[in-house]
Amino acid sequence: MKYFDPHIHMTSRTTDDYMAMYKAGIRAVIEPAFWLGQPRTHAGSFDDYFQSITGWERFRASQFGIRHFCTICLNAKEANNPEYADEILEYLPRYLEKDNVVGVGEIGYDDMTDHEHKLFKTQLEMAKERDLPVIVHTPHRDKLNGVQATIDLIRDVGIDETLVVIDHNNEETLPMVLETNCWAGHTIYPHSKMDADRMVDLIQQYGSDRILVNSSADWGISNPLAVPVTAGLMKEQNFSDEIIQKVMWDNPIALFEKSGAFTKAELETELEFDQSLLFQGNSVLRGQRPEKSSNA
Repeated sequence: MKYFDPHIHMTSRTTDDYMAMYKAGIRAVIEPAFWLGQPRTHAGSFDDYFQSITGWERFRASQFGIRHFCTICLNAKEANNPEYADEILEYLPRYLEKDNVVGVGEIGYDDMTDHEHKLFKTQLEMAKERDLPVIVHTPHRDKLNGVQATIDLIRDVGIDETLVVIDHNNEETLPMVLETNCWAGHTIYPHSKMDADRMVDLIQQYGSDRILVNSSADWGISNPLAVPVTAGLMKEQNFSDEIIQKVMWDNPIALFEKSGAFTKAELETELEFDQSLLFQGNSVLRGQRPEKSSNA
């Protein structure tokens, strides 16, 4: 079975992770723009970062048979730096035109500040103008009010709710999101947000429609194999292969193919790779013998 992780921060992961992910069945990922663990000090560093996730990271993933897509934004946490926010917003339109960019994100609320609200609204409007999907971050603290404020703003802007995934849900917020037409994302983390057992219980209770599961694996304690791990637990709980495939493959494709960056038929075909290729003169290898996929 193939898996699609629709929210994972591969910039923070090693090449060994790509190898393990491929072996576990992951064939496509989406990397939302986010903060890097410490504040960036000038707008130009965002430009370099956007170039990295639209260029190098896409290449690195492809060298191990995984299709890499991304979403672009000024993320919620760093939206509280108004001194360079306007300059970063000027970068966004040209990156939203890139071939592997499938939407805007992850935007939303972190501390529920006025700056976050302003930047959240502005970027929702960018997505609406371009008919692009949106990945919305919901706050770690006061999540219930954060999700309600998110729904209110989505409706105020008037973006098509079927293009929006409200992410990082839990038992308290999932019913609220399912009352909308938005997609409901869930992040499987070892010690916070949602674990695989709880996720399986939620799918058992609420069904598989508009449900997404991701790892959000970043520089913290996280598991880039969280999607196939959750799928395995669903299998143990006697979910059918059809339901598992719907949640872990079909659902993210149904949402993000609306970006026009790919089709389901394209993703069903194994990605050819040749590790002798270079990206701007650079290889992913360090002395290893380059490998090719059997169909390359």
